[in-house]
Amino acid sequence: MSNLSGQTFIDRTAIVDSNARLGPGVKVGPYSVIEGNVEIGAGTIIGSHVHLEGWTVIGKNNRILNHASIGQAPQYLNYKKDKTYVIIGNNNTIGEFVTIHRGTVDGLGETRIGHNNIIGSHCHIAHDCSLGNNIEMGSSTNLAGHVNVENDVIMEELVGVHQFVSIGKLSLIESQSKVTKDVPPFLVVNGHPAQVGGLNYKGLKRSAFSAEVIEEISRAFDILYNSNMNVSDAINYMDQELSGSKEVEDFIRFIKKSVRGICR
Repeated sequence: MSNLSGQTFIDRTAIVDSNARLGPGVKVGPYSVIEGNVEIGAGTIIGSHVHLEGWTVIGKNNRILNHASIGQAPQYLNYKKDKTYVIIGNNNTIGEFVTIHRGTVDGLGETRIGHNNIIGSHCHIAHDCSLGNNIEMGSSTNLAGHVNVENDVIMEELVGVHQFVSIGKLSLIESQSKVTKDVPPFLVVNGHPAQVGGLNYKGLKRSAFSAEVIEEISRAFDILYNSNMNVSDAINYMDQELSGSKEVEDFIRFIKKSVRGICR
């Protein structure tokens, strides 16, 4: 659905503050409320009963569906009406009843979502989260504060992610999982709490990685999870024995920087 005329359309029942900035082709549906510090890029479509507030910047050609609530104050006891942000990129679909809270001055100062993401109905993205591009969040998936999600991640329905967890690129979090540890790139995890189920071979093939790269990732996985080495020794062994493709470097980088520890 797009506004092909290029003209901004605001339903007569919507309430749009005169200080809000709406780009060409923005469409605002019935009974939606857009407050004064909100900026919306060209071609974005706002459904009915949507509430946009706070210092919220939304890019181009997004679809924000009915009853979504974006830019509200974070659920954080030390928040004192600080000027913090929600920043959303281009070409995202944000489903019904989604809630996205702005950042905190103690954290990143912003909650940021990249481009080409699909956020299913009833999802929650808490303060100071950072999401990359091409992410899929199934319905009723919830991210606590300070969660970092890299590109091309799929989180299926009813996933819960603990605060400060990082999820590596091209990983798959299966339905109803409770994620309390960092998830390295390219993995499948599931369970309550989530445990590693293997490599996300479907995702790797879908991303058109060569057979050689997939084999190298598979070797890295075996060293980390099937060798009985501790994490530090496994990293050293990977550094010495693997060819150093960008994908393996990403895998090792992620593990090295993990603070919460990784899913096992």
